[in-house]
Amino acid sequence: MANTAALVQGLDLVISVDSAVAHLAGALGRPVWLLNRFDSCWRWLEAGVETSPWYPNLTQFRQPAAGEWGPVMAAVTTRLAEEIRIHGAADKPAAGRKAAKR
Repeated sequence: MANTAALVQGLDLVISVDSAVAHLAGALGRPVWLLNRFDSCWRWLEAGVETSPWYPNLTQFRQPAAGEWGPVMAAVTTRLAEEIRIHGAADKPAAGRKAAKR
């Protein structure tokens, strides 16, 4: 887990399904988007809740019905495109990182 935590610390955003990585990113205070299933665990609260009282930097994208991942992926794609538009192109180096030579 220490290696995973070190990796997560270097990411701008973690996009995950309900797993240890989502919990780890949330606990580390890193931005995390959780792709959650319709019948999710009680800890993710009821449908329609996009945030988490345990992890302030977590956003949930929940299935509208069991097995329907299309709407989840569409919402994530739209939101990610908006984040890139707001915060800049993905190939800009983040603070403290070196740009890859081309």
